[in-house]
Amino acid sequence: MATDQFTSPDYFLVDELLSDEHKLIRETVRNYVKKEISPIIEDYAQRAEFPEQIVKQLGELGCFGPTVPAEYGGGGLDYISYGLMMQELERGDSGVRSTASVQGSLVMYPIYAYGSEEQKRKYLPKLGSGEWLGCFGLTEPDHGSNPAGMITNIKDAGDHVILNGAKMWISNAPYAQVAVVWAKDEAGDIRGLIVERGMEGFQTPTTHGKWSLRASATGELVFDNVKVPKENIFPNVKGLKGPLGCLSKARYGIAWGALGAAMDCYDTALRYSKERTQFDRPIGGFQLQQKKLAEMITEITKGQLLVWRLGTLMNEGRATPQQVSMAKRNSCEIAANIARDARQMLGGMGITGEYSIMRHMMNLESVITYEGTHDVHLLITGMDVTGLNAFK
Repeated sequence: MATDQFTSPDYFLVDELLSDEHKLIRETVRNYVKKEISPIIEDYAQRAEFPEQIVKQLGELGCFGPTVPAEYGGGGLDYISYGLMMQELERGDSGVRSTASVQGSLVMYPIYAYGSEEQKRKYLPKLGSGEWLGCFGLTEPDHGSNPAGMITNIKDAGDHVILNGAKMWISNAPYAQVAVVWAKDEAGDIRGLIVERGMEGFQTPTTHGKWSLRASATGELVFDNVKVPKENIFPNVKGLKGPLGCLSKARYGIAWGALGAAMDCYDTALRYSKERTQFDRPIGGFQLQQKKLAEMITEITKGQLLVWRLGTLMNEGRATPQQVSMAKRNSCEIAANIARDARQMLGGMGITGEYSIMRHMMNLESVITYEGTHDVHLLITGMDVTGLNAFK
């Protein structure tokens, strides 16, 4: 079994912008990935199986809800720490980072931000420790980029509501104990509520046949007259700003995460270019291969500076959702391009499971689409700079 020899590129000495604590957190997660993820992930991806053991491991490592206050079972850390964690996890595999992103940004964050004190005390410590896994139900079979069109709904029935509808492409769904679900009430307002596994009429069928995120568990959420107690409804939010607030946090994590996948592909291609000989010399000595590597490290460096600045703005409470959109889109685009170029540099070896590149390449096809497609994030930036709405 080949050992994980990853070293992180830092062409512009961005490490000097990080605190000692940031570097320690990054090192801790990097070592975890080298020890626990790299040796097993290829096999799980080939078999399209979710490595369940990572849930407890990620909880113990502090990768679930790192920005949630410690009193509720989070890490009480800043956003750069969170970003570095996601970078290192996705360097291992996008599916592993997805598991952590969903748990922290899409399940723990809304319970913390919009939930009652009782909800926070009941759910957050178990989610933070990895005892429970959660999922986030927004996307529907017919409503992806336009969540306002959702048809999942709740109807008042005294001390509880009756939930009907379905959600699709839900990470963690098959293994989740709790689901944060968004549904329309009788007034047409979007409300968030916590649905627990075991509630009658609630099912989570697994999505099979994926060529991407194969080591991540994806499923549907199906609600057939599910009785949900009213105390499970978020008291402190109404409308789309609820789910969109969660997505901004998750997209921020993706901006760092996709860079991690890009770094892994670059590092693999760079090492290979020095070892592989053709025409009696290492292929790294040929101009066209150097062009690929030079462009990769340039884009990674620009991405590092962008997410570092975004993290600083997040810490100060000044980052806008539009800035998050730009960073998410940029990181996904450069990572997908770097994966493709790195695969070419490895020739036929690039498609084998002996190297991580093809797995990253397939995973990134999902990352570039979920939590706002590539085109939608482009239009978010377009609307922000022009003041004109291209969605209507």
